[in-house]
Amino acid sequence: MKKSLLSNTRYEKVPYDDIFIHCRNDKDTTGLWLTASEASSLEVAEVAERLRVDTQKGLSWQEANDRRKVSGYNEFSVKNGDPIWKKYLEQFKNPLILLLLASAVVSAAMSQIDDAVSITVAIIIVVTVAFVQEYRSEQSLQELTKLVPPSCHCLRESTPDSFLARELVPGDVVFLNVGDRVPADIRIFEATDLTIDESSFTGETEPAKKNTDSVIRPNGAHSSNTNIAFMGTLIRCGVGKGIVVSTGTNSEFGSVFKMMLEEEAPKTPLQKSMDKLGAQLSMYSFGIIALIMVIGWIQGKLIMEMLQIGVSLAVAAIPEGLPIVVTVTLALGVMRMAKRKAIVKKLPTVETLGCVNVICSDKTGTITRNEMTATVLVTSDGYIAEITGAGYNDHGQILLRTKYDFPDKARESIHALLETGVVCNNATIKNDTLTGQPTEGALLAAAMKHGMDIVANRYIRLKEYPFSSEQKMMAVKCISKYDDSKDEIYFVKGAMEKILPKCTKYSWNGNLQSMTDSKKAEFIAEAHEIAKKGLRVITMAKGSTLQDLVYLGIVGICDPPRPLVREAVTILKESGVQVKMVTGDAMDTAIAIAQLIGLETLPSQVISGEQLDSFTETELDDATPRATVFYRVSPKNKLSIVKSLQRTGHIVGMTGDGVNDGVALKKADIGIAMGKNGTDVCKEAADMILVDDDFYTIIAAIEEGKSIFYNIRNFVSFQLSTSIAALLLVGLATMMDIPNPLNAMQILWINIIMDGPPAQSLGVEPVEEDVVKQRARDTKEPMITKRLILNVLLSSLVIISGTLWVFQKELSSEGITARDTTMTFTCFVFFDMWNALSCRSQTKSVFSIGLFSNKMFLLAVSLSIIGQMLVVYVPPLQSIFQTESLTAWDMAFLTGLSSSVWIISEIKKLIERYCESRCKGKKTPLEYV
Repeated sequence: MKKSLLSNTRYEKVPYDDIFIHCRNDKDTTGLWLTASEASSLEVAEVAERLRVDTQKGLSWQEANDRRKVSGYNEFSVKNGDPIWKKYLEQFKNPLILLLLASAVVSAAMSQIDDAVSITVAIIIVVTVAFVQEYRSEQSLQELTKLVPPSCHCLRESTPDSFLARELVPGDVVFLNVGDRVPADIRIFEATDLTIDESSFTGETEPAKKNTDSVIRPNGAHSSNTNIAFMGTLIRCGVGKGIVVSTGTNSEFGSVFKMMLEEEAPKTPLQKSMDKLGAQLSMYSFGIIALIMVIGWIQGKLIMEMLQIGVSLAVAAIPEGLPIVVTVTLALGVMRMAKRKAIVKKLPTVETLGCVNVICSDKTGTITRNEMTATVLVTSDGYIAEITGAGYNDHGQILLRTKYDFPDKARESIHALLETGVVCNNATIKNDTLTGQPTEGALLAAAMKHGMDIVANRYIRLKEYPFSSEQKMMAVKCISKYDDSKDEIYFVKGAMEKILPKCTKYSWNGNLQSMTDSKKAEFIAEAHEIAKKGLRVITMAKGSTLQDLVYLGIVGICDPPRPLVREAVTILKESGVQVKMVTGDAMDTAIAIAQLIGLETLPSQVISGEQLDSFTETELDDATPRATVFYRVSPKNKLSIVKSLQRTGHIVGMTGDGVNDGVALKKADIGIAMGKNGTDVCKEAADMILVDDDFYTIIAAIEEGKSIFYNIRNFVSFQLSTSIAALLLVGLATMMDIPNPLNAMQILWINIIMDGPPAQSLGVEPVEEDVVKQRARDTKEPMITKRLILNVLLSSLVIISGTLWVFQKELSSEGITARDTTMTFTCFVFFDMWNALSCRSQTKSVFSIGLFSNKMFLLAVSLSIIGQMLVVYVPPLQSIFQTESLTAWDMAFLTGLSSSVWIISEIKKLIERYCESRCKGKKTPLEYV
C-alpha cells in the first residue's frame, strides 16, 4: 500500500475530494507538492499519479481552485513586520545614542539649552539615517517576487490556456517554449532539444540539457535533476511539457526565500566599535562625576554643588559631534565610491571592507564574464591561433602564433575550420545580442572577427542532425549555392571522441592526408592540452558522408576572467585578504579559472559541495579557512561557508550575481553584487553594487573602507584630547579653589570648535596611497586603543600645561582680568588648531601626507582662526566673551607656544617610525617622513 503525498492517509481508500477536505481542515499543505529531488527520481506516471493529474487533459478549473485554497498562490509574500514607528524607536537602543539622550536631558535640566538643542539635533540626524538604511535593506525579500513570470501557458480541461503564473498549482501541466521563464518547479515529461539557462541558480555557464528520464540515484545536487525545470530559469532552446511539482515557497527558489527570511544581516564592525565607544564614554563620564564629588566632599563642599559641576564636566566630555562626523564621513565615502563605480546601500558597511580578511567570490558573472568566448583554435595542419576580444561581437582579431605574416595556407585552414562552425550552427547575433546556444554564439563571434559572419549564406541546408547527449555532435547536410555539381556536404561539430573515429582523412596545407593511428593520438593530445587550461574543446570536420569525414581542427571555448581580476587577487593577497572562489561549476573548470587568476589549487584546498554536506560543524570550520576553491555548491553550501568563516573569526565579503548568491550575500559581513548582470534579488540582498561588474573595483572600495575608519579614529583622538584638556583645566581650577581661567561663553566657543568645522574636516582626509596594502584592522580592537590613549594623554598634557602656564604667568595679585582670560582662551584655541593638524594621521608626518592635501581642513582651521580674531578684536564680541585686544607679539608668542603640541607629536611619530624601520630593516627613519 503506497502512502500519498497529498495526505497522511492511503490514497487508494480516500476519495480525492475528501483528501482536500482533510487538508483544508487540518491546514496541512505538505502533501500538495513534491520536492525537485523527489520528483526527479520518479517516473512521469508516478508523479502524475501522486499529484492526481492526467497529463493529456490537465487539471479542471475547479480542482485547481481547490488546490490553491490549500497550497496558496504561486508567489512569495513577506510577512508584515513591526510598524514603521516602532522600527524608528528601535534605533535609540544604541548605547552612544542613549548616552547622548541622557546628556541632552541633563543639559536641559541645568538650563544649558544650547547644548541640549545641539545634542538633540545630532541624535535625530543619526537615528533617521540609520532607520532609512534598515528600511531599504528589508526590501530585498520583495525582489524575489520578480522570479515568477507574469504569465504562463498551461493545459486546463484538455484546452491550452494562458493566465497569470501566480494561479498555478501543483499538478498543472505547463508548456515550455524558447524565451519563456519557467513559472514553477516542473517535472518534464516531453522535451525536444530542450535546454535551460540555470546560471543564476546553479552557477553553470552552459545551459543545462533536459530530458524526461528519471534519475536513479539523486543526490540532491541541481546538476543531477536533468528532468526538472526550476522556477525563474530561462528556456534557451527547444520546447517541452511538464507537471508542476512545487510552487511559491515550496520551490527550490522558495528555499532561498525562506533562508533569507531566517538570516539577519550582521552588525558591521564600525557599529560594534561605536557601541563599545559609547560604553567606554559612559564609564569615563560616571568616573569623572564620582571623582569630582569625592574630592569636593573631602574639601567640605556642598554635595549638590559638586554634583552640578561633575555632571557639567561629564556632559562636556561626551563628543556629541561624533555621530554626525561618522555619518558625514561615511556619506562622503559613499559619494567617492559612487564615482569609482561602487554603490553602497548602507552607510556603515562602507567601512566594513576595511576590515574584511576573506572575500568569497562567485565565479560565473563575477570573476568571469558569463559569456562563452572562443580563445584559441588549432587547425589540422598544426596552425595555432589566439582569438582576442570577448562578447558576442566582432571586437577582436585572430592572431597566428608565428613571427611571420599571416600565411595563405594558415588562412585557408582557419577559414575552413570557422566555416564549419558557422554553417553547423543555429545561433544568431544581432546588435551584440545572442539568440541561441552560448557555445554556438562563441563560434559565430570568432567567425565575425575573421570576417566570415555571412558565410552560411553560401549553402542551402537540406537536413539537420541535432546535438544530443548521447551523440555529442551536431551535423548539417548542405549543398553549395554556387556549385553546379550539387554535391552534398556534411558539416560536423562536437566532441573529439565522437567525431575523430568518423574521420578518414585530415587537411594538411590544403591537401588531404590519410588518417593514421599516430595522427589521431597527436590530435587527441592537442585537445587534451587545451582542455587542461579549462577550455571546452569543440572539434570540427566535414565530408561527403558522416562516416567519411575530413578532420579540420579544434576550437577552445571558455568563460574568460574579467580584466584585472588577477591583479586584484594579487593585491588582496598582499594585504592579507584571502580570496576564495565559490561556484556551482564542475571541478576542472573551477580549478582552471582559479589558476588563471592566481589562486592556489592544491587538492586539500579544493572542496566540493557534496563534501561540505557531509562535514560536521567542526570539520567545516577546520576546512573552510584553508580552502581556496569550492565547486558544485548550492545556495545552502554558500551560506554554510560564510557562517563557518564568521565562526572562525573572519570578516567575510561575498560577491555574486545570481539568485543562488542572495542568502550568502545577506549573511556576509558585506555582500557585493554585480550591477550589469546581477539579478534583482542579488542586488537587493547585497550591501554594495559594482556598477561596471569589475572585480577590481573592490580594491577601490577597500581603500575607502580603511581610510574611513582611520579618519573617524583621527577625529576621536582630536576631540578626546581637547575634551580632556578642557576638563582638566576647569576641574583643576575647581579642585585647587582658584579662579576659573575660562568663562562660560569661552567654554561654549571651545566646544563649537571641538565639534565644529576643524573636527568635521578630519573626517574627509584624503585616501592614503598605501592604505590598501595595509593589513585589515582587527575588529576586536576597540576604537580607543592603548596607542590612541597615549596620544590623547600626551596631547592633553601639553595643552593643559601650556595653557595653565600662560594663565599663571598673566595672573596678577589684583585678581583675574580680561587680559588673563583672553591670553588663556586664545592659547587654548591655538593649541586646538595645532592639535588638529597633528591628528590628521596617527603615524605619518603631516609633510608625508601633504600639508595642503586636505583643503577642507585648511579652510576650517582658517575660519576658526578668523573667528578667534573677531572674538579678540571686535568690540561687540569683546563684551560678549569678556576679552580685550592682544598685541602682535602676544599672538606670535601664543602661536609659537601652542605649536609645541604639534612638534612633540611629530617627534613622537618620528621615533615610532624609526623603531618600525629598525624592525623592517630600513636604514634611516627619513624614508618614512
